[in-house]
Amino acid sequence: MTSAPAAGFDLATTGVQALRTMSLIREFERRLPGYAERDLIRGSTHPSVGMEAVAVGVSLALGPHDSIASNHRGHAHCLARGADPARTLAEIFGRSDGYCGGKGGSMHIAVRELGILGTNGIVGAGIGLATGAALAASLKGTDEVAVAYFGDGASNQGVLGESLNLAAIWHLPVVFVCENNHYAQSASIERMVAQLHISARGTAYGVESVDVDGMDVVAVNEAATAAVKRARAGGGPTLIVADTYRYLGHMAADTQIYRESTEVDAWRTKDPIAALARLLTSSGHLTEQDLTRIQRDAARAMDEAKAFAVNSPPPPADSAFADVYADAGEQTR
Repeated sequence: MTSAPAAGFDLATTGVQALRTMSLIREFERRLPGYAERDLIRGSTHPSVGMEAVAVGVSLALGPHDSIASNHRGHAHCLARGADPARTLAEIFGRSDGYCGGKGGSMHIAVRELGILGTNGIVGAGIGLATGAALAASLKGTDEVAVAYFGDGASNQGVLGESLNLAAIWHLPVVFVCENNHYAQSASIERMVAQLHISARGTAYGVESVDVDGMDVVAVNEAATAAVKRARAGGGPTLIVADTYRYLGHMAADTQIYRESTEVDAWRTKDPIAALARLLTSSGHLTEQDLTRIQRDAARAMDEAKAFAVNSPPPPADSAFADVYADAGEQTR
């Protein structure tokens, strides 16, 4: 159930915007396994169906000059940040009109103008990148904030402890967002960590740490807004642990033999999109017809995105070594 919003989350504007973005992400992500089966996607792709509230709730708290560093399950983070679904899908398809010319693919999408430092196939790598971006902002004296997205599996990577420590002692403007979907590929969190409260790790390093219902976009946004405000004011880092769940497999071809269907069904009853839709209709901000229109808009956007991506050519062979290194005189963002 989505919580009643505080004053900063206006249902008429922010709430409707959140529902539209979450619906688009859901439509985008649920189609990916089918694209993989038809060989439109080469290599692995990792859908985040069910986890939309985290990406959207956090992104709504960010400003245009803030940055994010994502992980292998990062399409939702990009779309929530404002990435065009057509160019994003073209990148996943490995086409030249993608954000990285088709050479980054699903796990290495970067959009400089949106502050997207990249999705990342290396587990936990985005944690260090976001911490570095926060250090750069601190050294430059700007009020920019960086966000690091990672999962419960990445919480066991050493880079998290190192980054938490540096961010704490240097008071860096970074928000660490752990999307705890309870599985590191096929291993449950209960099998992989002794301390199930991941937020305790942040507390141990002196980092402000909070747990939040990751299926509640309002709760996520309120936690993210407070963390971003704190970071921007020089108050240092925050660790947000969002309890969430992915309905689909770890990747497109996942057999999911490691979990029971009853577990998935139980989590579906907490669906973040359905919960927000109920809140918006019960409060009189949307009608059932409005909800249908939003769903149709999302489907239409994805039909157009697929057509764009399919019609985009593969990158030419002579571009293989382009964009490997930045020009020496190129200015950083």
